[in-house]
Amino acid sequence: MAATETLTAERILEATEEVLRRYGPAKATVVDVARVLGVSHGSVYRHFRTKAALREAVTERWLERTIVALGPYVEAGGPADERLTGWLTALFALKRKKAGGDPELMATFQVLIGENSAVVDRHEEHLVEQIARILEDGHREDLFAAPERDFATTARAVFDATDRFHNPAHAADWSAPDVEDAFTAVVSLVQRALRA
Repeated sequence: MAATETLTAERILEATEEVLRRYGPAKATVVDVARVLGVSHGSVYRHFRTKAALREAVTERWLERTIVALGPYVEAGGPADERLTGWLTALFALKRKKAGGDPELMATFQVLIGENSAVVDRHEEHLVEQIARILEDGHREDLFAAPERDFATTARAVFDATDRFHNPAHAADWSAPDVEDAFTAVVSLVQRALRA
């Protein structure tokens, strides 16, 4: 890091991600992060009080990318049923890309989500809120039936029904030859269940 460049939390998180990718979660240290940045480890601790806080922030940052990437399906125009299929398809594609494109980072991510279950719970709530907004739009468009209880509960059911296609615990299955057919069948079933 250049001496004139300001040390920011975002810059620290970028460096931490690089260190985690290089060394893995068991061996990565705050000193390694500081070394990449060309600062003392005390400078890193001024932004993140503990190693655990730094790891939590990295996890949150990774998960936030998914929320942002899926946002257009929530905000966009067009029929809600198509937006829901697009949202589910995009989520599956994002997770598959992370699992297949950067296996070291995915393995690191698995460790970090185990350490930061509250961060993961908040992330899932954001995802469920996105689904709920699409379902509400679909109800207003007379595409989806009124929920038995409320949109949040129905959205959670949709999220849970598609768990096999976004939960990293199932990542090993995502390269199976029939996974696309299985995904399409589940999405089709969900869409039929939601119909008005």
